Amino acid sequence: MNEYAVVDEVPPLEDYLRLRVLTGLSPKSREGAAIGLPNSVLGVTVRNYTGVVGMGRVIGDHGLFFQVTDIAVDPVHQGQGLGKKIVASLMRRLNDMAPDGSYVSLIADGEAHRLYAQFGFVSTAPASIGMACFIRPLQKLQTE
Repeated sequence: MNEYAVVDEVPPLEDYLRLRVLTGLSPKSREGAAIGLPNSVLGVTVRNYTGVVGMGRVIGDHGLFFQVTDIAVDPVHQGQGLGKKIVASLMRRLNDMAPDGSYVSLIADGEAHRLYAQFGFVSTAPASIGMACFIRPLQKLQTE
């Protein structure tokens, strides 16, 4: 049986890059991750005897706006409530530190909206719609 430790820390660079790809999230550049990870507001890793098997982060300006991002659990370890533990840890700490009225957002992929709803997240549509763009998309950089 796997024993897991939920640790309040930003995921290490190599684990971050590996888990994003392993879980089907978009790959990120090593350069970007090396800059971005230390600037996280909050981070969580889930570890077991094999190493880091899950992660999550909160990014933002530390006062007005926060975004939950990078929630990922190695597929071998999914279905054991680890995603819920990651989000619970981040939200507990965010509720302790964020000023009243802070806006917390996220992008829910697929059925993940069911997980986030348990923590009070609601759809913003049709009042607002999420939008995104990439600066020199990574797949283009890899082929140049």
